[in-house]
Parts: sequence; structure tokens; C-alpha cells
Amino acid sequence: MKSKIFTLLLIAFISVISVSGQNNTKKANPLGTWKFEAPETPEGYKSGTMVVGMTEQKYTVTMTPTGSDYKLTAEKVKFQNDSLVFSLYVENEEVKVYLKVEDQVRMSGKASYSQGLVSLSVVKDIVPEKK
Repeated sequence: MKSKIFTLLLIAFISVISVSGQNNTKKANPLGTWKFEAPETPEGYKSGTMVVGMTEQKYTVTMTPTGSDYKLTAEKVKFQNDSLVFSLYVENEEVKVYLKVEDQVRMSGKASYSQGLVSLSVVKDIVPEKK
């Protein structure tokens, strides 16, 4: 009787370990500072920095084009599954941005505005650890 209980417990333990080991995929996380490139956009908006944060349980996004101190603040920011969607107003025109998290350090997608769609690639700005 004891050997049957021991065998059942051993099987249950191994099953739990093998199932939990399969779920080690990291959940997509857009939080952090990112470098963006949009080569098809007008001059002055082709690259820059994007900061994704969280305030009061809501995602926030600000974008700063390279060579500018001006910060574009996103509206209607949503992050579901592995997609980050938001709107920006650039020179009084709404730009809708759709990004998909590819892995922990890359996102890619499109920006839509009155002149059409432009490709957007984003790479996490990883700050080296201080020694």
C-alpha cells in the first residue's frame, strides 16, 4: 500500500515539474526605453527615442525625435497580448501606431497617417550595467 502511494506521489510530482517547465516563456513586456526608426517618414521624424511606462495601471508612451527636445505624448495607449497600439498628434495630424512585440528587445509595426502607412522598427535601449 505504501509503495502505491509513493509511486502515485512520485508520478504527480514529476507531472507538475514537467508541466511547469513548459510555461517558462516570458510574457511580452513593452515597458522601458526604446530606439525607433521610421525611414519612410518626413525629415525630423525618422528616428528617436520612445519611452513606454505605466501610470495608475495605464500604459503611457512618449516619443522624442532625434535632434529635438520636443516630446510627443501618446493617447489611447493599449497593450494586449503582444501588441502595443496608440495615437499621436504630430503637427496637428493624428498618427496611429501599431507595434507587435517580437521578443524582449524588438518590436515592429506600422504608423498610419494621411499620407499612408510607414514601417516602424523599435529596439530596446539597453543600458550597460555599471561595474
